[in-house]
Amino acid sequence: MASSRSSMNYVATAVMALALSAGQPLAAQTAAAPAGDKATPGAAGPEVKDPWLAEWLRLTPDRRPKPLVAGRDYGMDPATGGFIWPKATPEVHEGQPFPGELKTWDQNSYARNVDMLGFYPGADSPFHAWANIADFNGRRYLYIHDRDYLRILDVTDPRHGKTVYSKGGVWGPKGSSEKFDANNVQDYLGGATIVWNAKLGKPILVASFEIGRYGLMTEKMEQPDKVAAQRHYNSLKGFKVFVMDGPLPSQWRLIATRTTDYKHPDAPIGQQQGSGSLDSPEYYGGRYMLLSAAPDDSYALSEYPNYLYSPGYQVWDMADPADPKFVSQISVPGQILGNKADENAYLMNPRAGNRTSWMGSRMPIFLPKPLEEGGKIGFGAMGGLGLWSFDLSDPAKPRVLGNVNTPPAFAGTEFDNADVSQYERTGYVLTSGYPMNRDCYEPYKDIFVVDARDPAHLSVAGKLPQPQVPPGAPFTHFCQRGGNFGPKRSNSIGQPGTWRQGIIPYSFYNAGVQLFDVSNPADPKIAGYFIPRLADTRELPEYTLGKGVLAIFTEYDRNIIWAFTENGAYALSSPLLGAPVLKAPAKPWPPR
Repeated sequence: MASSRSSMNYVATAVMALALSAGQPLAAQTAAAPAGDKATPGAAGPEVKDPWLAEWLRLTPDRRPKPLVAGRDYGMDPATGGFIWPKATPEVHEGQPFPGELKTWDQNSYARNVDMLGFYPGADSPFHAWANIADFNGRRYLYIHDRDYLRILDVTDPRHGKTVYSKGGVWGPKGSSEKFDANNVQDYLGGATIVWNAKLGKPILVASFEIGRYGLMTEKMEQPDKVAAQRHYNSLKGFKVFVMDGPLPSQWRLIATRTTDYKHPDAPIGQQQGSGSLDSPEYYGGRYMLLSAAPDDSYALSEYPNYLYSPGYQVWDMADPADPKFVSQISVPGQILGNKADENAYLMNPRAGNRTSWMGSRMPIFLPKPLEEGGKIGFGAMGGLGLWSFDLSDPAKPRVLGNVNTPPAFAGTEFDNADVSQYERTGYVLTSGYPMNRDCYEPYKDIFVVDARDPAHLSVAGKLPQPQVPPGAPFTHFCQRGGNFGPKRSNSIGQPGTWRQGIIPYSFYNAGVQLFDVSNPADPKIAGYFIPRLADTRELPEYTLGKGVLAIFTEYDRNIIWAFTENGAYALSSPLLGAPVLKAPAKPWPPR
């Protein structure tokens, strides 16, 4: 793959100096609406009334991919038993079965170098799972949460976990036990990070609050009322800080609330601009915290059909967790509508106009080493904008160093996350997107191995191998298993212990958990896997099925992997990590 210097660096050299705003936005990054009558019927479409959206439509061509025909444009290759992948597809929300796909959900499980310690049905929702760990009074607690639900399990013995707190619907074959209206969420909790605060002498929980990504809007060009509702979202766009006096929410004290709309810090809910804080904050309990956030509505250069923003990054000073202070805003070329250099960079991206690609960050900058411990370099996965490197040696004046991108692979999300667990040892970073369409109705999402030994000159050095079908399986390719196939994410923020060198676990949807041997990142191998049975309609509604392992969270201090599926949570161990610890750890988490 070519590096960004040859194929996708656009006009980055010319606009690198404009890419950052340390405390102050670029001149064109004003949150004021674009000039002129942007709601003229017919100019950008009769339903488009939002001025930012109308201006984006005027700027970009319409290059939407055409629907493909299963068995003709993609599907099984009868000669090889392999799969012929689509080249480009629109985002769809229904299954796209193809000839040769299994007619029922595979009820077999497969494992190599992985053992199952326990299974907890219904521990999460069928859609997503953020996870955290915290120890109190010699007990270990696992927090599983998203949107309208929170489960807290005592997993001191991971083989015999107990639910100690439950909020939100319990899912069964007829759906959830509680109604959930995505349009009326007053307190939408996203990702969270739990750290120890030395000043308070207690753990604190920093929770992201963002615009919901599902159930609010399907096509922003056709739903002006939904667009307006996101602009005036009925929940916080920002983050909250809680002191944890104990493991349960009744024992938490709110000490700070902030909006990521830093130019309007006192704006009430409903008037806050931008996206809010996406996913889990990158925070280790010291002075600096990093967030993924679009601070205002000018961060509008994004193709994704149900999302209005292209999130950048923010740095916050957490020296006093009760009084977080905004430090700097980070953007890269191709994010800001109304800035000519950004618009030019965006239009030079081959994804511009496809009405499909996510542009901008979905997670904060990934730090190989915390800034307080001497870390200076960070890496940001920014969807269709590629992977970027940053110099954070002065958090108030961060600098863009370099970037790399690859040929487009949409639908699905590109450059969703970066794994920096091996960077200090090897100088290599792993990065990938993840599939959004079912039945492999999109290009495969490779996990790229990026040579970042010189952070200013990134290049793709290779890929991790695709998972192979286990012996005895009733299919010859994972696409035939149905649902989603491809990587989701590897290491999560806030995992207990330290990253394991040479081994990286990835959640891989219908291919379960895949453990990669990256002792030599230039020659990666699959060293183990756990592929659980797929849930069926006896357990959940059809529309929730086919995800398999949608998230993982690893306790490196106890050598335990938590794998979250649409129908529950698995506790796993592997000799590749070491013998599991089946009691409370020797040292509590978060570290004191």
